This record gives sequence, structure tokens and C-alpha cells, in this order.
Amino acid sequence: MPTTFLTKEGFQKLQEELDHLRTAKRQEVAERLHEAMEGGELIENAEYEAAKNEQAFVEGRIQELEVILATARLIEDNGKSKEGLIQVGSTVTIEEDGESATYTIVGAAEANPREGKISNESPIGKAIIGHKAGETLQVEAPGGHFKVKIVKVK
Repeated sequence: MPTTFLTKEGFQKLQEELDHLRTAKRQEVAERLHEAMEGGELIENAEYEAAKNEQAFVEGRIQELEVILATARLIEDNGKSKEGLIQVGSTVTIEEDGESATYTIVGAAEANPREGKISNESPIGKAIIGHKAGETLQVEAPGGHFKVKIVKVK
């Protein structure tokens, strides 16, 4: 199984989601299924089908979260290696075409670019891991190639 990198906060958030799904959400879906089954004809019952679909989604998400949490590797708070190399957990300021952006490198499970968290598996994440501030790198992305300069690493 592949290792999933998570911050302490990300691990806690996924654990809370898993707990919610196992308890409240499972119960809610079971009640919907029970009510739909009491409604009569199951073959043409749209509510029953919707509840079955939601149950499948909830159970699938529970399995996914269990695997993520079981294989999770917690990211150290500082995220910066002794050599100043970028690694998962590092906060990095990069510059592209004169515009700068700051990102924290996280595992794919908690990536959220709107919050400034990019995955170590993303094109930029892959390109900058293992590099230092001051380097200019070529990023291979689905939309083409572009260059970024690493301005600062925390």
C-alpha cells in the first residue's frame, strides 16, 4: 500500500470524518433505507434506490478513509530538513512569471490549493521536492512546461 502523508490536523480531520460516517451517517442511511422499504414496491421506489446509492457511497468512503489512516505517515511540524531541502511538510514560496505564491507541501489526501496546500504528487510538488531556495526548475504539467523559482523554504 502506498504511504499517505498527513499533517496532524489533516489526520485528525479525516479521523473525525470517519467517526461521523461510522456512527451518524450510517444510522441516517439505514433509517432512510428502512423507511423506503416500508413504502411498498421496491422495484420502482426512487427513494429506496437513492438510499442504496448513498449507502454504497458512505461504505466506500469509510473503506477509503480506513486505508488512508492505516497507511498515514505524519508530517513533522517544521517540514524543513537540515539541509534546507524541500520535503513534505515544507512551506515554500515560489515565483512564476513575476507572480509569487506560497504553498505547503502535503499528501494528496489533504491537498487543497485554495488553502495553499498542494500535493507532493502534483506537478509543482513533484518538481520542487528535494530542491533548495534559489533554484529555478522546469515543471512538467498536463498543460505544458513552465519554470518556477524557489524563493523561500520554511
